[in-house]
Amino acid sequence: MRQLAGALLMVAALALTAIPGSALTGRPAPDFTGGGPWFNTDKPLTLAGLRGRVVVVDMWAAGCINCIHTLPYVKHWDAAYRAQGLVVVGVHSPEFDHERAVAYVKDAVAREAIKYPVVMDNDFRIWKAYGNEYWPTLYLIDKRGNIRYTHIGEGAYDATEQMIRTLLAEPG
Repeated sequence: MRQLAGALLMVAALALTAIPGSALTGRPAPDFTGGGPWFNTDKPLTLAGLRGRVVVVDMWAAGCINCIHTLPYVKHWDAAYRAQGLVVVGVHSPEFDHERAVAYVKDAVAREAIKYPVVMDNDFRIWKAYGNEYWPTLYLIDKRGNIRYTHIGEGAYDATEQMIRTLLAEPG
């Protein structure tokens, strides 16, 4: 019975994370310090350099099947909204030891046809700065650099896309 109650509390907590304005949102987003190397960009990105843009941070691992299931949506948002000021940043935090290899991540980025910047986070510095606990997790950051929406796991794609549109429509 105790395990069932714990599981129900976990499900309830996960459901709340996708609600804009939840306890996990509204705070300044941490920067991408401590990660590297970067793919699909000439230089490491910073939140200061992205000010005035809406940022999607996708915490993922190339061997995580749930992460792979979310990639078509994340890639769609990148293609559909990049010209309107959206920047997608993939933060690859390894779930398994073999995912720490640069060649592995480089191959995964190519295989999955990811065109947005991806940073390796082998030491989980970015992961920890965000207080992240799960693969995949999406964070939407507004033009002022604040986390405005968080979603853990698969699903809620329409709600996430609507929030992207809302944030893009806000003044800088």
